[in-house]
Amino acid sequence: MLEKDNHVFEKTVVVGIVTQNQDEDKLREYLDELEFLTYTAGGEVIKRFWQKMDKPNPKTFVGSGKLEDIKYFVKDNDVSTVIFDDELSPSQQKNINRELGDDCKVLDRTNLILDIFAQRAQTSYARTQVELAQYQYLLPRLTGMWTHLERQRGGIGMRGPGETEIETDRRIVRDRISLLKDKIKTIDKQMAIQRGNRGALVRVALVGYTNVGKSTLMNAVGKSEVFVENKLFATLDTTVRKVVIKNLPFLLSDTVGFIRKLPTQLVESFKSTLDEVREADLLLHVVDISHPDFEDHIASVNNILKEIESDDKPTIMVFNKIDAYKPAYFDEDNLEIEKESKHYTLEEWKHTWMNKMGEDNALFISATDKLNFEEFRKKVYEAVREIHITRFPYNNFLYPEYKDLEDIE
Repeated sequence: MLEKDNHVFEKTVVVGIVTQNQDEDKLREYLDELEFLTYTAGGEVIKRFWQKMDKPNPKTFVGSGKLEDIKYFVKDNDVSTVIFDDELSPSQQKNINRELGDDCKVLDRTNLILDIFAQRAQTSYARTQVELAQYQYLLPRLTGMWTHLERQRGGIGMRGPGETEIETDRRIVRDRISLLKDKIKTIDKQMAIQRGNRGALVRVALVGYTNVGKSTLMNAVGKSEVFVENKLFATLDTTVRKVVIKNLPFLLSDTVGFIRKLPTQLVESFKSTLDEVREADLLLHVVDISHPDFEDHIASVNNILKEIESDDKPTIMVFNKIDAYKPAYFDEDNLEIEKESKHYTLEEWKHTWMNKMGEDNALFISATDKLNFEEFRKKVYEAVREIHITRFPYNNFLYPEYKDLEDIE
């Protein structure tokens, strides 16, 4: 254990591989993110291990020599947790556990994200969804795990003739999954009724990668008090607020952040939470432009939107954190160095692919410092008004053109 700023962190190492589909730069980006995930979960990464391979070793993910190096480092430095950047198969996890010993926890990226979600879930609904995802992840991995799950319901009378302990455990997990699914269906019906009771107001949803500033933007626009923290997945529960710009009311919802390699179990169990996105009339896709990999983040979010059949909705791209954006230094006199996107200024970015999106579909703001906020509110107002008068053409006289920004509530 490490102590820093009065917080106790678990000593952790992270492991990744360079393959034909993932070069060193990409691996470095993923391990940076994995390190931030580890910090969010309460760990401190003290070393990274990586290896070049054609594909992951089917038995131990990395080669036997590399695993031996990890084993000695773990023992010599009293490391409590080893986290792998990709999802481990049940057999890989079992073999690595056997090699590293019982004193060291072996996790993969999926397990880590599920753990963070479990820590962050505040409402009964979020906790139920996370628990379902955890059990779905656990079920194929019960072999070799000394779980004794039958004790939760009492061992006597639970075991059938000739039934092994692992079969008992599997049956308990399946029963629990079935119960949780029924519970989620019941809550889904209640939430669908709540959404129906909101009337015909235009619905706007904030979507985006985790930790891009959606909740900060929600607080600034909706005058709400959504929890904000510089950690991944600070907000799991959907928050909906009624917002009024000039005299036009609409509903604004803040949704769970997305991430690369998002566990399929979480996408499945959180699909009902993402109904807010499915039923939205307008999406505000928030992007942290100060992050070096923001283009990858956009692609990841778009993939998940496609997965939940919401990629065809009217969307405004909101490039946030312009106050924190700093391009990498570029020496104009050095002809050997070619200018890359990391050297672009904000103005140069605006003339790349972003230019094709048109002025009405891209905004550059700072939610913290409220930079360009008047322009942001104006464009959101215009987009919401257009949807509203299409839906209710008879009362568009109630919403005159946007003129006086001082009148915004």
